[in-house]
Amino acid sequence: MSKRALVLLVIATLAAGLGLWASQRHFAGRGSSVPAVRSMTLLPEPRSLPAFALQQSDGTPLTADELKGHWTLVFLGFTHCPDVCPTTLAQLAGAQKQWASLPAATRPRVLFVSADPERDSAELTGTYAHGFHPDTLAATAPVPQLEAFARSLSLVFMKAPGPSGDPGDYSIDHSAGLVVLDPQARMAGVAQQPLDVTSIAADMASLTKAVR
Repeated sequence: MSKRALVLLVIATLAAGLGLWASQRHFAGRGSSVPAVRSMTLLPEPRSLPAFALQQSDGTPLTADELKGHWTLVFLGFTHCPDVCPTTLAQLAGAQKQWASLPAATRPRVLFVSADPERDSAELTGTYAHGFHPDTLAATAPVPQLEAFARSLSLVFMKAPGPSGDPGDYSIDHSAGLVVLDPQARMAGVAQQPLDVTSIAADMASLTKAVR
């Protein structure tokens, strides 16, 4: 990871952490019907997202309406990622297996968004994500739309040149945490690395059963 990218990612992480710390203090003093969670931090009030339209692996647009009715975990990455992405998607596949018995109409979802549209077509993004679990939603978009979508979720990503200097030799530095969307497709919280698969599965199942 480049020094500039590392600095920006650290700043974004610290900012998110401070905001969530304040949210936790605010949330702790309020009554709520939302169940207690162990693997994530929920915002005191879900945050509505600006309109977005990504391209799904089947060619159809992914909008907020597509995500409504389900709790969703959003993960930003890219298919050439050597470590964090495959590890995280494998962990999330484990969580998906644990909540597989929930009704399909309300079952939690995982959304993988590629931040590398130069190399990752929507179809390739889907093939990659479905290799971990067939139920995973997969999408990408041109960089401007991706930047706006990521920014609305307090996520960051940037292109990092490789050592050869070749234009095709690059990586994507990106936020490694997950964003939690509620059944109204609003940002409801975050889950930071390292992930606890059992706790994530239990939390998402509890939220699904408690908040329709």
